[in-house]
Parts: sequence; structure tokens; C-alpha cells
Amino acid sequence: MLNPKTRRLLRSGLAALAITAATGTIVAVAAPALDLAGLHAANRLDGDQTKEVRQSVIGGKARNVILLIGDGMGDSEITIARNYAKGAAGRFAGIDALPLTGQYTTYSLNKTTGKPDYDPDSAATGTAWATGFKTYDGAISVDVQGTAQQSLLEMAKAKGLRTGNVTTAELQDATPAVLVSHVLARSCYGPSATLKTCPEAALENGGLGSITEQLINTRPDVSLGGGATTFNEVATAGAYQGKTLKQQAYERGYQIVSDKAGLDKVKKANQDKPLLGLFAAGNMAVRWVGPEATADGGKKDPARCTENPDRLATQPTLADMTSKAIDLLDAKRNGPGFFLQVEGASIDKQDHAANACGQIGETVDLDEAVKVALDFAAKDGNTSVFVTADHAHTSQIVDAGSVTPGITVNLLTADDAPMTINYATALKGSSMQHTGSQLRIAGYGPGAANIVGLTDQTDLNTTIRRILGLDRKRG
Repeated sequence: MLNPKTRRLLRSGLAALAITAATGTIVAVAAPALDLAGLHAANRLDGDQTKEVRQSVIGGKARNVILLIGDGMGDSEITIARNYAKGAAGRFAGIDALPLTGQYTTYSLNKTTGKPDYDPDSAATGTAWATGFKTYDGAISVDVQGTAQQSLLEMAKAKGLRTGNVTTAELQDATPAVLVSHVLARSCYGPSATLKTCPEAALENGGLGSITEQLINTRPDVSLGGGATTFNEVATAGAYQGKTLKQQAYERGYQIVSDKAGLDKVKKANQDKPLLGLFAAGNMAVRWVGPEATADGGKKDPARCTENPDRLATQPTLADMTSKAIDLLDAKRNGPGFFLQVEGASIDKQDHAANACGQIGETVDLDEAVKVALDFAAKDGNTSVFVTADHAHTSQIVDAGSVTPGITVNLLTADDAPMTINYATALKGSSMQHTGSQLRIAGYGPGAANIVGLTDQTDLNTTIRRILGLDRKRG
């Protein structure tokens, strides 16, 4: 019988290795199907783990921190993606490889009463780890009184660290926005929306400007994602009035790229020449598409996901963007270190749309980005990596053919077995809702022991600040 370690390797998606008799060349062969019915056959542990856990609890300070966020990636979304891509006994090479894990609470606050709001959004939850403050849904790095609070990226810059912000969403979306801007409503992407919805933030009213204008001002060394449409808006006030936000970025020294080839050519990014990658008009295209969820109780024959024809080869993957950001921020170790946030954004967006293949593919993309970060951290020896989510979401695994509320879809997994996924927090055609469950958080490297057990999202802010030695200036 195969031992647990061998099983983990096979089920992680790594093929078994064979050596051809003729050439001695190592070639990949298909991993054998595993019999999971025997005693301990599904074990994931390979002996006692005490020594390994002790070795994972190291130090408290690191030169670099990489924070990877799966938007809407609750335990259910991880399990669904793992079952589909790796099989029930499988293992993600990135997400499942971090040695220390815990859970954290995610509730936001009611703006009027200050009492808990148990089902939060990405703006409030992102603000929690970005600033250490609980706030109301829709708020971008302001507290419940509307006071701007310094973000991790701003604190890192103040200390002289390099900074990066990577997402598969629009760069103005809530999770990337909490690092670079402060507005009362998350929808204030550009000057026009800001004048209408957040007039106190508009430049002509003495405010900090729209999210995009604040992004340009905050000036991370590396910003990669979608959201090009808003950069085509024209500034309505300030020194660059009458010019598009993209023109403003050019004039202020930004290197702007729009595809993978352009990204590959960039050799340096710093405060003199920060990098702005705009790879889509809105959100970036997801990896996979598949069958639509319907109200048939999961009775349809199971199907597999297919490649999304809208995701062009010219679009960098999340792993591509993560690798490039690390390479540019690390700058061959000749500097003070860096803070980088990476978001797999459309786990959430496709969960809202009850699109199982979309959310699964985005989770697989995030896993590949996590693997990039872990490989760098292991080689570097002075980097901490954290992987978590902002809030839980709606998708659930249910029995095929059962009568359930909502809509379902049947997928054929890596086990060659059917898996029925249910969405039941909104009517078909409406946006499925977040849920308020606590979330998994995993860590590697110095300071990672602080995520073990039950913590809150605001604890992550404290943990990262301590690791990087950041001082927080109160608003």
C-alpha cells in the first residue's frame, strides 16, 4: 500500500515519474487511481507532525511579506476546487502547502450602531487587514466615523519598503483599493462617480480624489490588474484637469503595459518609474467556463470545465503577475524589502454568478500564484507568506438529485466522479450572496505562528506590521 506521502504527491496533480530504458530520460506518466476504501487509505499525515510544526514556528521578523487573497474563497470554495482539479484525496501545491493554519472572523460593523454586521463585503473586510480597523460595508480604508486610516502599503512605503498590488479584478475594486485609497464608498472609481457618490472626496471639493487618482498618488512600485476603462476618464480638477488619468500616470513617470509581452519586457520598477499593468478594460478574464447552474436538482449528466475562449494568450496569468512583481520588488535583494498583496478576485465574482467552473479556475490560478510565492520564500529565507480570503461565499457541495432550494450544477471531477454544487442565497439570475462564516488563514515563515488558532482579520494587520516593523499613524 502506498504511504501517505506518496499518496499526497500523486494526488497533488504531480504525475509519477518513469525513466525510459532507451534514453534514461525522465518522463511523466499518469498517476494511478487510488483505492481510498481501506484502513487509513485516505490519511494525509505521514507520521507524527510535531517536529515539522516546531520547525515552522520561526522568528518574528522578516524582510518581505507576501499576502495572497482569494476573494470569496471560503472553505467550501477551496474544497470544491480541490475536488474538481486534484480529487478528494488530492492536495493543492500552493494553498495546501503552508505549514501553519488557523481561522479568523470577518464580521464588519453597522455604520450607525457600531454593532456587528455578520455578513460583510470585500471593502470592510479588506479595510480590516489593511488598516486594523473594523468598519462598515462599502468603506475603503476609513473607520466607522469616515476617518482615513493608514494602510499596510502606505506604512510600508513610509518605512522605505518596496510595494506591490496585484489583482485579477479592476485595480479600483475593493481589495486592491484598500491599500492605496480612502473613500466612503467603494464605487468611487473615477472622477465622475466620485462627484456623484463621494463628493467629499472629489479634488474640486478639497478631497483626496477618486480611487484611481489616489492610486496614482500613492504610487506603489508595482500595480497589476484590470480597470483600464477608468484610466480613460478625464480629471475634473487638480493639476491634471482636462487630461485622462492614464495621461496623468504617464506624465508622472509610470511605465504602462497592457499585455504579457509588455510585462515581460519590464526590467525595473521603482519610485522613479513605477509599473502600471492594465490588462483588461474591466476585470480580467477567468480561466475556465462550463455548464450553467439550473433548477433541476443536479440531475443532468456531469460535465467538465473547458478553457475560456475570452482569456487570450496575451493576458498574463495571476502566477505570471505574481512572479514578475516579486522579481521587480526583490530587485536582487539590494534594498530594504517589500510588501506585496496578490488577489484572485473572481472566485467571488463567479460565485456571485453561480458559475462553478469560473470560480474553480480562479482558485486554481490563485494556487499557482501561491506556489510562486512559496518557492520564492523558501529560496529567500527571509520572507513570510500568508494565504486567506476576505469573506465566505455561497457555493456548497450537495447530494446529486436531491431536492434543494436554489440552482445546481453537476461537474465531473479529477476522481472521474460526479460532484453537485448548489447556489441558494439568491434567485436564479440574481447575484448570489456572501456568507458570514469564519475563514481559513495559512502562513509560512517568520511570524506565521500568530495566525494559529482563532483570530480576527484585524489581527492579520498587527501580525504583518510586527513582521515588517511598521509604525501605524492613527487617523
